[in-house]
Order: sequence, then C-alpha cells, then structure tokens
Amino acid sequence: MIVEPLDGYREVLVEDNHKSHTYAKVLAHLAEQIYPTAKCITLIEDNLSAHKLAALYEIFPPERARNIIERLHVVRTPAHGSWLNIAGCELSVLKRQGIAQRVATKEELQKQVQAWYQQRNQKESKVDWQFTTRQARIKLKRLYPSL
Repeated sequence: MIVEPLDGYREVLVEDNHKSHTYAKVLAHLAEQIYPTAKCITLIEDNLSAHKLAALYEIFPPERARNIIERLHVVRTPAHGSWLNIAGCELSVLKRQGIAQRVATKEELQKQVQAWYQQRNQKESKVDWQFTTRQARIKLKRLYPSL
C-alpha cells in the first residue's frame, strides 16, 4: 500500500509475499516510477521485519540502490503503534470497501484492488489525520521517551 495522504493518491501492489526483496522492489517502484524527480521522499512505515533498506543492495546494482536510499527519509511508527501508519488504515478501508469476502485468484484480487484504488484516486480521497504529537504522547506515553 502506497498512500500520499494530502494529495489523495494511493496505489496497491499485490505481491506473492511480504519479504525484504519484495519490499525493495516496492521502494524502487516508489522512487523511480511514482516520484522519479523527487529529491526527498518521506516514507512512514511500521516495524515489519522485511522493511530493510539493505535489501535494495541485494537485488539492484549498488549505484541504483544508493540512489534510491539517498532520496528516502524513513520514519517508523513506534513499536505497538503500527495503527498510526496511514497505509495500514487505508488497508483497513480497502478490506471493508473493495474486496469481496473470498477471492479465488491473484488476478481477481488485483482487479478488485485496482478498481478500488482507482475510484479512491478519482475522488481524490484525502486522509485527514488529526492525531497530533501531543495526543500521541498522552495516549502512548509508554512508547515515547520523556522530554
């Protein structure tokens, strides 16, 4: 799930697994296809073990991997706070709005997912995230350091 909350854009890539090499391919898609001219891409993600930038070096030439990594500013949600990740919230919306209960094939899943995100993009459905840092420090005080 790729989400640009303020622009109302999202894209969902249906892959066979959630391993580090798949993650690296998604990062390459993000940097080279979606935002090829961006100097800095802020990437907010949870702490999934597959989220390893080093995987880029495992599947791409070093120059290409370095180019992608240098343009990324990675922000990770706190442990046990992955619900703060907007992409995770969008996946929940996708599950409720866009996917039939059971999908027989990967191709059918891709069709349903693509139809959902194209409709959301056409409506420019933005994410109105109103959870402030101050609120997070109150609600999640055991996850944030004292300042």
